[in-house]
Amino acid sequence: MATPAEGAAAKGGFRAWLNKRLPVDEFLQSQLLGYYAPKNFNVWYFFGSLALLALVIQIVSGIFLTMNYKPDAALAFMSVEYIMREVEWGWLIRYMHSVGASMFFIVVYLHMYRALLYGSYKAPRELLWLFGMCIYLALMAEAFFGYVLPWGNMSFWGAQVIVNLFGTIPGIGPGLVEWIRGDYGIADATLNRFFALHVSALPLALLLLIALHLVALRQTGSNNPDGIEIKARLGANGKPLDGIPFHPYYTLKDIVGIGVFLIAFAIIVFFVPDFGGLFLEKPNFEPANPLSTPVHIAPVWYFTPFYAILRAVPDQRLGALLMGLAVIAFVFLPWLDRSPVKATRYRGWIWKLALTVFTVSFLALMYLGLMPAEGRYVTLARIFTTGYFAFFVLMPFYTRIDPVKAVPERVTYHA
Repeated sequence: MATPAEGAAAKGGFRAWLNKRLPVDEFLQSQLLGYYAPKNFNVWYFFGSLALLALVIQIVSGIFLTMNYKPDAALAFMSVEYIMREVEWGWLIRYMHSVGASMFFIVVYLHMYRALLYGSYKAPRELLWLFGMCIYLALMAEAFFGYVLPWGNMSFWGAQVIVNLFGTIPGIGPGLVEWIRGDYGIADATLNRFFALHVSALPLALLLLIALHLVALRQTGSNNPDGIEIKARLGANGKPLDGIPFHPYYTLKDIVGIGVFLIAFAIIVFFVPDFGGLFLEKPNFEPANPLSTPVHIAPVWYFTPFYAILRAVPDQRLGALLMGLAVIAFVFLPWLDRSPVKATRYRGWIWKLALTVFTVSFLALMYLGLMPAEGRYVTLARIFTTGYFAFFVLMPFYTRIDPVKAVPERVTYHA
């Protein structure tokens, strides 16, 4: 039997052997142990790590679902029923995946809102923001394709509505719609290609974009509630004076956040997996039927702000254009915002009013997208659509004249 000293030597020898061939220690030092983050992170900085956790939940649960799912228009709905009723713990895996999709969007939306609050899209983080927006667009596509796969009645008709929007593109619209569907209507070919994109192409794209997002984050460093660049003020050891090692300080913080997230996640999965019809709609418990349209066709809640914008415009082509612009507008924030400061706490009343109008408009549109497109709902959708776009269109003007406060040289610790 080897002595403890010999075991330690052997262990050290393997570690040296491994690092010579794969720089594990160097990677951990640069990305975790030696990465300095601002001292004044607050609760808004939980959501990046929670988004990674949600991604892991989706990938793992999705792998198990694909073992029994059949991407066939005649069998897809019944294969989901089989998973729910016959596969051991299949109901739990399916609910984890469906609830996980909504939880993913909740933390992503809060992560994006944090960027608005603290100006995390401004220089030198423009590329970081662009990678983040690419992740958001890929996530929306991934969620849409996954939404269609259960082949429920709402999934089927939701796919009809969304895919037909591409038909509004002048010249190439009709041909593009047929190419996306792979048939003259939403059919077996559509389901097959959506399945392929959902389980292979888009997850790979997401993983690549997330890796680039993290590399860009490590290069520029994390923003903070004051919008101060901590790398600009270094100590004698070459480390930021206003920074602390990410590990153990923020790894422990993230573990607390993960614990709270998993408790909320478990409560929803076990007690309200449909969340009152927001996470799983009642018509999706019925098989797809081309001859039976749901009373009210509406997408999942995380698409409803843009769906409300689409329905607020009488002209379908203009509505589809505005819906697309509503998503793409976020991409241009680094160049639309002309304010000399980043954080909301040092901006003036004009910015705070504009951000409030945008927040209220987004949440109102989210609700209106779930309502029938009639009467006062359409009128309200038009009002809040105006408020939504005013935030972006007028930003170069109101951020330039907005009175700002002096930004301190060192980070502060108030919320």
